[in-house]
Amino acid sequence: MSASAAPALSSLLDRVRAIEPVLRASADEGETVRRLPDAAFRAMRDQGLYNILRPQAFGGMETDPVTAYQVFEEVSRIESAAGWCLQLSAGAEMFGAWFSDEGAQESFGQPGAALAGSFGPVRKAVPVEGGYRVTGQSTFISGAHHATCIIGLAHIYDHDAAPRLLENGAPVALLTVCPLRDVTIVDTWHTLGMRGTGSHDVLLQDLFVPDRRAAFFGPLQQPGSAYRGPLYRMTLWITVSALSTVPLGIARAALDDLLSLAGKAPAYTMKTLRDRSIVQAALGEGEATLGAARAYLYEALREAWKWVLAGNIIDMQRKMKLQMAATHAVVASAKVVDLVHAAAGASGIREEQRFERHFRDIHTITQHAFVSAARYESAGQHFLGVPIEWPFYGV
Repeated sequence: MSASAAPALSSLLDRVRAIEPVLRASADEGETVRRLPDAAFRAMRDQGLYNILRPQAFGGMETDPVTAYQVFEEVSRIESAAGWCLQLSAGAEMFGAWFSDEGAQESFGQPGAALAGSFGPVRKAVPVEGGYRVTGQSTFISGAHHATCIIGLAHIYDHDAAPRLLENGAPVALLTVCPLRDVTIVDTWHTLGMRGTGSHDVLLQDLFVPDRRAAFFGPLQQPGSAYRGPLYRMTLWITVSALSTVPLGIARAALDDLLSLAGKAPAYTMKTLRDRSIVQAALGEGEATLGAARAYLYEALREAWKWVLAGNIIDMQRKMKLQMAATHAVVASAKVVDLVHAAAGASGIREEQRFERHFRDIHTITQHAFVSAARYESAGQHFLGVPIEWPFYGV
């Protein structure tokens, strides 16, 4: 199956628009039950959207990231929680490259597979015959209720109280993947925003994980046979930078909603919002801010894509640019939503309008460790030639 067999962007966006009524109708339910509603998950799954970055060898689309990111944005414009769960599951496809062919097929290659996971807190893995006994409670497992597999990170403990170390003194990192049926979802997701993502904790208690579903996590040397295409030479930098598509979608929705409100006259006044300079300025600045952030993200993404298409694995220069562009997209999107929130007046605080949810959701995303403003510090460390504290640039 050639790369040209992947659906075109227009076809994928048509699929998204076909399920827009379902996604919108389920939004309030997601806020109430604090997880992605079944109807929203099924709609995206049945349109094949969870397959967008899956290897073609496993029946996926293996589409290019520029196309996939625009799909994530469009879903997020419609319903932020759905977009978040979708891009995280799709981004998690990258981790299959580290596993053996048998393990990847079992966990990532099954029809209808959906993925969830997080890297922290790091679990404890004790070697036993045929695999590991893994214990730990991981946080922020978005979309856990619909996941077929849960991915996590563990440190290996032999017979000592301290973890096994590499030559450089860092703990040995182990990727593990286990079926949802083997873990316990712990109800912990009580948050300001992004409530519909169901990002609860997941608990593993002395769970046996066979060797085929464990993989040492470090620089990708020899990807599995299903992961030989250029997409997977982007490694986890698809996973990281795709996070930024959701705030971009939220910011787009906020601007659109403000435009829809423009005919309203605020209480005790005669002039409509469209005739007020504060609204006019907010829309102008918001469009420019969002457009600039999108342009920088897609510039970085296209540059990295061109690099891997040439046969290279992503390097530090392109990792850092993607990181800066993703973080900037989050920061800029929050600014856009703040501009809209200020311009919307009392409509911005009423639950029957979407403005208050845009505000809550965007400011929840700004706290995500992989794309928060703190990652600007990592970029500065890189430019100054000082050690980078954030550990994932080596992968």
